[in-house]
Amino acid sequence: MMTESSIVQSFPSQNTTLKKKNKVMDPPDDFEAFSKAVSGFGVDEDTMILILGKWHSEQLRSFRKRTPQFFSEDECLFERLDDNQIGFWTKEFLRFKNAVVQWTMHPWERDARLAHEAITKGPESFGLLIEIACTRSSEELLGVRKAYQSLFNQSIEDVISRIQCIERKLLVALVSSYRYEGVQVNDSTARSEARTLGTAIRTSNKKNLIEEDKIVRMLTIRSKLHLKAVVKFYKELYGRDIYKDLESEMRLKETIQCLCNPQTYFSKVLIDALKDDADDDTKEALTRVIVTRNNVDMKEIGEEFNKQYGVPLSRKIEEVALGNYKDFLVSLIDRINENPSEIPITGSSTEGDASG
Repeated sequence: MMTESSIVQSFPSQNTTLKKKNKVMDPPDDFEAFSKAVSGFGVDEDTMILILGKWHSEQLRSFRKRTPQFFSEDECLFERLDDNQIGFWTKEFLRFKNAVVQWTMHPWERDARLAHEAITKGPESFGLLIEIACTRSSEELLGVRKAYQSLFNQSIEDVISRIQCIERKLLVALVSSYRYEGVQVNDSTARSEARTLGTAIRTSNKKNLIEEDKIVRMLTIRSKLHLKAVVKFYKELYGRDIYKDLESEMRLKETIQCLCNPQTYFSKVLIDALKDDADDDTKEALTRVIVTRNNVDMKEIGEEFNKQYGVPLSRKIEEVALGNYKDFLVSLIDRINENPSEIPITGSSTEGDASG
């Protein structure tokens, strides 16, 4: 994990940056540059300091007049900053802080807090619970459950069991799971379960598949290697990729993909977060994925992202994000590409005990 000093060293000092940017802009150029600095994914702190540090009251007054997207006059001719804009700026300023806070947390605490937030937000965020339950090792998931109890004085299983939603049975079983992680796979059983899954998909009669006991049991007790074999046999039996047959079963599709092909799943989460029209919850996934997968499989996720979307992940982030937030995320990705041997294998990280 990066220390406080290494985080600081990743960025140029304020004095160095300001010396490099000693060009004096005309006010209209300042206004445009400032607007751009606060209108994206994160904020461009250096540009803001450069501009605001030299503005006097007349420049500030002119800026308010010339930026109706930010300021407007009310019925009393009082210039006020739009409330939505205040919220937007606050959120964008916090992106860097939130990324650093998540990075420095013990992984168990981080996942427990993310899970609690997802439960609080409701059904639209339950995909994050699936992500945590299905992409962590058995020991890591057990640690998350312990951390949740310590932080919130109740078990995550109990909290989810009281949620009124169709995903409840699947979610409780997933977060309670402790999977076999060895290499043994019974091909005969895997083929039989692939046929069971195919039959259920084709005869569901509009019943939600994640409510079927036999499917929930399969997805929550079988090892990930076993389930990969099920997916392989499904394609052999039906001549189709199982994910194509689950387009109308989003939670089931997410579960199988997180268990069997997490790099593809995370690549899709990242590209969605980096789209111009992404909503707030979708954007938050950029921080989450890079921070939580950094010591696990971020290199493989980056390779899959490049393969799927034809652009390196770090370059895409540089195109979309701003300021210290951008620099921090790129630094986390670059450290893996430059020193892959220093990244611990999942399950063997020094973070993998409660004393971390």
